[in-house]
Amino acid sequence: MNKSFKTLDQAQVSGKRVLVRVDLNVPMENGKVTDATRIERILPTLRNIAERGGKVILLAHFGRPKGGPDEANSLRPVAGALAQHLGKPVAFAPDCIGPQAEEAIAKMKSGDVFLLENTRFHKGEEKNDPALSAEMARLGDIYVNDAFSTAHRAHASTEGIARLLPAYAGFTMQAELEALGKALEHPKKPVAAVVGGAKVSSKLDLLGNLVKKVDLLIIGGGMANTFLAALGTKVGKSLCEHDLVGTANEIMAKAKAAGCEIVLPVDGVLAKEFKAQAPHRVAAISDIAADEMMLDIGPKSVAHVIEKLKTAHTLVWNGPFGAFEMAPFDQGTVAVAREAARLTKAGTLTSVAGGGDTVSALNHAGVADDFSYVSTAGGAFLEWLEGKALPGVEALKA
Repeated sequence: MNKSFKTLDQAQVSGKRVLVRVDLNVPMENGKVTDATRIERILPTLRNIAERGGKVILLAHFGRPKGGPDEANSLRPVAGALAQHLGKPVAFAPDCIGPQAEEAIAKMKSGDVFLLENTRFHKGEEKNDPALSAEMARLGDIYVNDAFSTAHRAHASTEGIARLLPAYAGFTMQAELEALGKALEHPKKPVAAVVGGAKVSSKLDLLGNLVKKVDLLIIGGGMANTFLAALGTKVGKSLCEHDLVGTANEIMAKAKAAGCEIVLPVDGVLAKEFKAQAPHRVAAISDIAADEMMLDIGPKSVAHVIEKLKTAHTLVWNGPFGAFEMAPFDQGTVAVAREAARLTKAGTLTSVAGGGDTVSALNHAGVADDFSYVSTAGGAFLEWLEGKALPGVEALKA
């Protein structure tokens, strides 16, 4: 991994005001946090700073407030949940800048933890307004970014402020960058990528970047149908972007030129309607009737993909193989995910997965904890896979 960014271990935090950008955009129902994954991931960074005598001042956004402060998007209820997980009090300020925040921070003792109100209550946050970045920077001596999931956005609290204070990567950010570096920047070859999901159109940049970087590109989900159609297969009522057949052919030509093998389904689980437990049959892809749709890959495709994975040393995964939310069309995704987990546990495969649907699919298969790394950062993970520079990461580079 490119170690040009400074890490928290290198920061002198004792007695310092440490502004930490975290991702607390957690799901809430009736004022209660329903999934604390993002809170749990930042605890090592917060504990490290507090135990070393730093004053922990948290910056975060929540939801998409329109036109200023509103109760529904306040971070106040999250402070209580964070305190529970952290095992110590978390004070709260009703703004992320200004006299109230400054006075409260001036009274902090070493080891205290303080959460500032939603950065997005200020219009300048998403515009990366230098004046807002400067006001935030006044509250701290050091800046730590531990929110990889927001690193693809050049906002005041993710990019602007990092240019004004000594800036470091927190432990979550560091783990994510190291895992991603292992997967695509300095991978152990051969490298395989699984790219699934509904549409080719949403992953054009991704596919274009991957064919130059991986040895094996395994395509699943609805997007596989567009590639099959490009090869002349009749896909019936299957989800397919017929207007992108030319693009699919271009991607296949680029892959061939780069020496990247593309793996497509050879059979599928076919149904006439898109619903759970719909009557279905397994057939070769050459045998899809005009009134049928492919909702999952078939057993021969699963076996073929698994054989290919056994030859790989690195796997990057984004997107499911079929309509995994509905039984029995989850079986292809589950079978391949379990095999990838088995190979990872056996030590022959480094597996990195990310994206909302992918995380749900791996949880559904019961193997999310068995992958080398699972990224909860949807947009940032995708943009990184696409080969784009992430402003929040670039700002940390020495």
